[in-house]
Amino acid sequence: MKISRIRVYRKSLRYVGGAYGWGRGNVIETAGTTVVVVDTDAGFSGAGEFCPCGENYMEAHSEGTEAAARLLAPVLLGEDPRQVAHIERLMDHTIRGHGYAKAALDAACWDILGKATGQPVWMLLGGKLADGAPLYRVAPQKAPDETVQEMEQLRKAGYRQFQIKVGGDWKTDIERIQATAPVLKPGEKAMADANQGWHVDEAVQVARATRDLDYIVEQPCRTYEECLQVRRHFDRPMKLDECVTDMGVAQRVVADRSAEYVCLKISKQGGLSKTRRMRDFLVDNRIPVVSEDTWGGEITTAAVAHLAASTPNEFLLNTTDLHNYNVEHTGAPGPETRDGMMYASDAPGLGVEPDFDALGNPVATYGR
Repeated sequence: MKISRIRVYRKSLRYVGGAYGWGRGNVIETAGTTVVVVDTDAGFSGAGEFCPCGENYMEAHSEGTEAAARLLAPVLLGEDPRQVAHIERLMDHTIRGHGYAKAALDAACWDILGKATGQPVWMLLGGKLADGAPLYRVAPQKAPDETVQEMEQLRKAGYRQFQIKVGGDWKTDIERIQATAPVLKPGEKAMADANQGWHVDEAVQVARATRDLDYIVEQPCRTYEECLQVRRHFDRPMKLDECVTDMGVAQRVVADRSAEYVCLKISKQGGLSKTRRMRDFLVDNRIPVVSEDTWGGEITTAAVAHLAASTPNEFLLNTTDLHNYNVEHTGAPGPETRDGMMYASDAPGLGVEPDFDALGNPVATYGR
């Protein structure tokens, strides 16, 4: 089996809530996603998707995948996509870094491998170890009372874990945490996610003011070193996200015991292949993880669901249903969600096909 064609599509995804406020002054209304379709001479096709949470999130840009495809296509055409490790090495040898730009191609090859072997991707990633992954849902930055109201709406929809977006004005963030943490019901969790937004002194002030509240603090500052400095001031569990970019940082987390949880975003880690290795390393060291990605539609969420399903249940904090954040779609069917849980498809591959009517014409085609 050989790769015969690579197609690249571009799509705008509008946030269902209108405006999505997060971190220090960031607001998203529409996210630009890129879908990659890999075709083979054996009739199998696979799809992957990358969508940043804003055009400068994690130094990633929606056009990065398109730029990478121009360089990677000549190298990948004629290669066997089922050999995912070989494909990963070829991409890394062609472009150093920029893992987010390769992630969609990596996922597409896993999709083909699953279809060619008649197995869902979760089986290829280690088997179904979490039959249903607990969902969290974001409550974007709003006034504290509005955030509480949004949590109640999400609770009625079945969600039991809430990511409260903070990281802007630290005094308002204190009020937001003080308003939301006390209203949690038994079995519920709240993550106060600063998305790197606080300076160290601000994070210390938040820690002191919320010491007696039950919540998880997430990525308080920009760098790993800053988060490590802040950690000694928090009595709450800490979750690291943006600063955990590769295996080297994951090893530091284990050595320093700098976090109780690590958020793994498939594109941030450089693709499904690299994310699986990092997930397994963290789980081996008894650190629970989150399975998610920066943003995206049904194709992204399918990959997230398969990673979650193949993670041991006791080491899976949560995941999120990104496809339900958007007005538009990139594929069908999306992973099933019900009663605050998400379920990966049992169909071969990722279990989702691109919605070509929604995607329109490709912006680039390589091969025939």
